[in-house]
Formats: sequence, C-alpha cells, structure tokens
Amino acid sequence: MLEVIYCRGFELLIAVLLELWRFCILMVLWAMVHLSSPGQGLRALRRTTGGRRGSGLTGQDANGVPLRRSKRGWMWNQFFLLEEYTGTDKQYVGKLHSDSDRGDGSVKYVLTGEGAGTLFKIDEKSGDIHATKRLDREEKAFYILHAKAVNRFTNEALEGESEFIIKIHDINDNEPRFTKDPYMARVPEMSDIGTSVIQVTATDADDATYGNSAKVVYSILEGQPYFSVDPETGLIKTALPGMDREVKENYQVVIQAKDMAGQMGGLSGTTTVSITLSDVNDNPPRFTKTLYEFRVPESIEVGSAVGVIRAMDADIGQNAEMDYRIIGSDGPGMFEITTNRSTQEGVILLRKPLDYERKRQYSLRVQVENVHINPRFYSKGPFRDEATIKIIVEDVDEPPVFERASYVVEVKEDAPKNTAIGSVSASDPDDKNSLVRYTIDRRTDMDRVFNIHAGNGSVFILRELDREENAWHNITVIATEFTNPRQISRVPVYVRVLDVNDNAPTFATNYETFVCENAKANQVIQTVGATDPDAPLGGHRFFFNLAQEAAGKANFSVHDNKNNTASILTRRNSYSTLQKSVHHVPVVISDGEFPMQSSTNTLTIRVCTCDRKGNMKACNAEALTARAGLSTGALVAILLCVIILLMIVVLFAALRRQRKKEPLIISKEDVRDNVVSYNDEGGGEEDTQAFDIGTLRNPEAIEESKQRRDIVPEAFYPPIRRPVLPPTRDNNGDVRDFINQRLQDNDSDPTAPPYDSLATYAYEGNGSVAESLSSLESVTTESDQDYNYLSEWGPRFKKLADLYGGDDSDRDS
Repeated sequence: MLEVIYCRGFELLIAVLLELWRFCILMVLWAMVHLSSPGQGLRALRRTTGGRRGSGLTGQDANGVPLRRSKRGWMWNQFFLLEEYTGTDKQYVGKLHSDSDRGDGSVKYVLTGEGAGTLFKIDEKSGDIHATKRLDREEKAFYILHAKAVNRFTNEALEGESEFIIKIHDINDNEPRFTKDPYMARVPEMSDIGTSVIQVTATDADDATYGNSAKVVYSILEGQPYFSVDPETGLIKTALPGMDREVKENYQVVIQAKDMAGQMGGLSGTTTVSITLSDVNDNPPRFTKTLYEFRVPESIEVGSAVGVIRAMDADIGQNAEMDYRIIGSDGPGMFEITTNRSTQEGVILLRKPLDYERKRQYSLRVQVENVHINPRFYSKGPFRDEATIKIIVEDVDEPPVFERASYVVEVKEDAPKNTAIGSVSASDPDDKNSLVRYTIDRRTDMDRVFNIHAGNGSVFILRELDREENAWHNITVIATEFTNPRQISRVPVYVRVLDVNDNAPTFATNYETFVCENAKANQVIQTVGATDPDAPLGGHRFFFNLAQEAAGKANFSVHDNKNNTASILTRRNSYSTLQKSVHHVPVVISDGEFPMQSSTNTLTIRVCTCDRKGNMKACNAEALTARAGLSTGALVAILLCVIILLMIVVLFAALRRQRKKEPLIISKEDVRDNVVSYNDEGGGEEDTQAFDIGTLRNPEAIEESKQRRDIVPEAFYPPIRRPVLPPTRDNNGDVRDFINQRLQDNDSDPTAPPYDSLATYAYEGNGSVAESLSSLESVTTESDQDYNYLSEWGPRFKKLADLYGGDDSDRDS
C-alpha cells in the first residue's frame, strides 16, 4: 500500500520565524490532517487491509441487488503547500510508498498532471515529491496531479492511477491597492458634520476566504480634523463644521488601507483624495467706499457712461452675481445704472443732456444686492449694500443753441424778391454769451432761392417762387460763434409756399370727339372736364361756356353740368362731311377763385359716317389724318430711329470698303501646284510688257527682297519692264529672248505669288505687217505729229484744231 508521509517540521519552523501569529492556525490545520487518518502516521493516502481484499456484502440497493464494496488501491487527501517559499532547498511536498516496494528498486513511481515534471518532481525510487519553484497562490491556487506505481522493468502497473490535489496555502504577501489614485471630490462649504464627501475602495489579492489576509481596514493619515473615514466602507465625511471656502478652498486627505483587519504586521496601501470646497452664497456684497465722485463735461452725449462702480463679494460664480439700482437722486431721470454681467460692475449712464449753466452737480444713492440668495444663510445678511455717488458737471465751450429744434415758415408764391419770410434765433449757452452769426448751408439751397441776415437771422427770398414747381423748400441754417468759429450748430428750416390763383384751368385731357352725320339736335356727343395746377383751400369750382365769338353761328352748344364737367350738344339734326368735315368749338373755362382765371380751349369735332346705333363707320381723309396725328414726342422718337438707321448704313458701307488682308496661302500644308489663268489681252501684238513669267524660270532671283508672300502687299510695286532686244533672223531668237526677259521680270517682281504659276503669252514675233494697234506707244514717242488736218474737219473740230493743230512756236509760246 502506498503512503504519503508529511514532514511539516521545516515548513512550520519557517512559518513561525516569518509570522508568529500564524503558528496557532498551522497547528490546527496539522491536527486536522492527522485526525483524518488515525494510526497511519503522516499518511496522506492509505490502502485497505489484506483481510478486506475480498469483496463483502454491505447492503442492498432499491431493487434488492446486493451491493459489494470494491477494492480501492488509493485513498487521497488534499495536500497543502506554502506559497512564496524562500528556502534554499527544494520545498518538500510528500512521499509516495507502495506495499509492493521491497526496497530492491523494482518499483518505479510516476507523477503526471498539472506542473508534473516542471513545478513538481518525484523521485522514481523513493517516491519523494518536491516543488522546484516558488509558487504564487494569486497566480494559481491549486494543482491536480495523478500518481501511480509501476514495475520498473516491465512497466506493469502495480497500483491503479489515482488523483490528488495540491493546494497552495496563502500567506499575506499582497498589500491592498486602491482603485484610483488620486481621488477628486467636492463638498459645499459650511457643510454640517457627517456630510458624505466620497467613498474610496481598496482591494487585496490575497485569499479572502482564509484568515484576515484580505480583510481591509481604512484609516486617515492626513486631513484631520477636517475629515474622517469609515474604517469598513471607506466613506469619507466632513468632521469639522463651518469650513469656509473663502478661508481655505482645497484639502489633501491621505487614506490608508491595511489588511489583516488592521492588526500589526499587516500590509497597507495609501491614496490621496483632493477635496475642494464648492462655493455657496454666504457672503453679502459690499462697496469698497461709501462715496464715489465722478467729473464729466457737459458736452457728453446722451447714452454715454458717466462712471463705473463695483461692489466686492467674496463668493464666486452665480453666488457673486449682483444687481445695481438707483434708489435716490436729485436729478430724476438724468441717470440710470446697469450691471455688467461679465465684470459685475455697475455702469452709470447719462439719459438726458447736461447743462453746466443750469445744474452743476448731481447726487445719487445706489444700492447693490445679490441675485441668488441662499435662505440657509439669511442670518448672515442683509445681502445688500448702499453707497452715494456725486457727479460734478464741468463747463465746456458749447456751440450756439437755437430756440427751436426746427422752424416752419410760410410765404405766398407771388411774394416779391427780398421779402422777409421769417427768422431764426440762436444764443451762446456759455457764460461769456458770444455773438452769433447766421448763414445758410448752400448744399441745401443750390439754386440760391433764400438768404439770411447774418446778424438777426431774418430769412428772405432772392427769387420768385412758384408753388406749382416746388411747394416746399428745406434749407439748413448754420449758427456760428464770433469768438470761436469752430463752434457751430445747425437747424432745419422748412419753407412752405402758399398757393395763389395764378393758373387758368384747361381741358383735363386731349379729347377726340366725333359727331355722326345723322345726329339729332341736342344730342350729347362729349363730356369734358378741366384741371388746374392751383390748389384752392375749398377745392376747385370750374365754369364752362361757349366763346362769345362763336355763339352766333355755332353748330354746337356747351352745357355746364355744375360738377366741374360740361356736356357738348348738337344744335341741328344732321351734319355733312362734304360741307364741313371738322368743326372747332371754342370752350371758355374759368375758375371761381380770386383773381378769376380763365382760358379758351378748342374742342375738335370730326364728322363721321355712323350706323343706326351711332357707332362710327368711317370718317373723311382729313379727319383720319387729324386723328392719326402724332405727338411731338412720337415724332422725335421716329426721327431718332431714322438717324440711327442712317448711321448703321454708313458704318456698314465703310466696313464694306475696307480691304481685308486675306492670306494667299491658307494653310501651311496646302502646298501644291497651282495653275493661274490670266485673261490679259494686253495693248496689242507689240505690247510685250503685259506680264512677265520670269518667276517660272528663276525663283531665286527675288530672295534679296524677302517680301512676305502670304498676304497682299500694302503698296503695289509695278514690275520692271526692260526694253525688248531686237531678235536675229538667223535662229528666230526673238521668241526665246521674249520668254527669258519675261522670266527675269517675274523673278524680280516682289508681288509675284510664291508658288508655281503658268502664264500664257500670245506673241507673234517682231515685224508684224499689221503693226501695233495700240495707242499707248504714241504717248511716249518723240516723233512729231501733224494735226493740221483737224482744221479741215469743220467747226465741230475747231477746238481740237486750236489745241493740237498750231505750230510748234505757238505751243512753245
């Protein structure tokens, strides 16, 4: 039977030396191990006795089948091994032994499983098991192994394989560790004792199920007497009342976590907790002074800042927000105070203009109060303060001041020149009371209609006014101090031109009236109205009647409708276009104002052919012409269109005349032979100067000229014509000479085309019987011509005879 024999003496000695407080615990564990197998010494496994080798009945199962106890070759207990062994020798675990082992070396012990051969090794002969390395329970708490005994020579199993467990016995080798380092926390100032701040947590990697190695206790090392910590939960609380942020805002608290339930010899870890006191509104605002004084010039603009005050509050953020207001003033409505939220300052603003001459000093009573008040701290109030502000007005040289902000004057449109229409008045508000000079801003009176007296400010007119042209005039008057011309002020003056009845009424529009040939007497053919540019106060009232000169022989009558209109009526039954196609009716229109104005307006009535219903069918040519008459504006527009059309035609003709430079060679790649045909008849058979084809024979002859041949040259260079040499009759060389001469002429001609050309000459040779029919050579000949025969041709040729038939002496004279 195999046995595992424990040898605990060495391990217990080390444990006692290292940790005296664990001695009792190890002894209890040792006793428990040995009580589990009495009579066997330090065995960890045992085998049944020989008398029990056979199977025996021990009972029956539920079906009545007898139960037999099987033979067990192994019976294991758990092994314990200390972690973090620090001895020099290998740590002894236990011993395997078999009853078959006679000590002759025939039994071989084999160990397999977790760590077998690396962490745990067995002596094959003796069965001793040792740990080869230091073991850490935090890495692995137990190992499962298998042991068996075999014949060394035949490898035959002497005992069956059995499993056993080696548990690593924990020692306190890990200190507690906090989950954070450092911790950050905030707590309101003035908090009561026991107010929770933050909870810290520490963990210990040791075995919490065995002993107190992992039982952590918290304590405070730094931060007393302000804070305390719960030893079991790690909850930090305030321990002192009335902690004021304004006195001390930040605290550093050091917390210790110690294992072994805080007993001596336990391992510990620390962390830092940064605690900040958050602000509460426990301080009222206070002015730094009870009296503030500001000096401002009287010329300061309304809305400008007069001064800035600030109350101090030890709190921060919204707890320091303040409101300022004026609770008393000897100048009501002159000033107001607003709060600058970014700086918590009170800004005093001017609401009305200052005047040094009227009031030179103002006194204000100002109050400041917190916006957000905590009811918990009402007892520390009141959360407001008051101060006095003194504002002193300083004198400055001010510009003149007009009595009014604006002036309105009225004048009749028939007022004569230099008529005074009103006056303005300004004075120097300063104590020196300087004289004032008045002028008109000519930018507001470009036509110089008005003027002003420089001394007394009287405004008068320089030109006649017309209400119908401009009913209002807006001018600006400038007042300047005599002693300081830079001090000026302006005031608007509105001049209203009053109406005078100076315009006669006229027709409201151009009426196109016709009367039918078959019209009846007293038939209304037209209703006319009137217009008048004047604007009487009671409105217009027009009167219509027929002119006196046309009343006796009138074909039409005028009836006043008493509503500013009149009806035109026929006075007979029929009208004839043959007798009179157009009638002109003079209508006198007068107004009812004083003085009365009237005008005679002519109404043109055409006689037309109408159907039975009175609809016009046709009118005579004169009437149609009159009806189709164009206004002056239409005629001017038509005339402008005609002028523009003529200009377009002239420009188009000028463009057509302009010669364009077209390239002779359109493309560089368009190089090919060209056949040029010249239909040149020349001056006759002997006119050999018409064309020269020298270019066909000698194209290099004109290289010196270097003229561009891709465009038509600007100036025309006539070809050089050389006199024709007389041919010889021996070899008929006159034709050859003619061709050569033409070739040379073309070679030297800069206007010749740059490509090959073909020219055809109809040359019959020299000495033609018919001779030349051209008269061109007669101009250049020096032979005398006899024109005396012209005098014999009669009187019609007398003039030519006088010109050419005279003697040489007469011509010379």
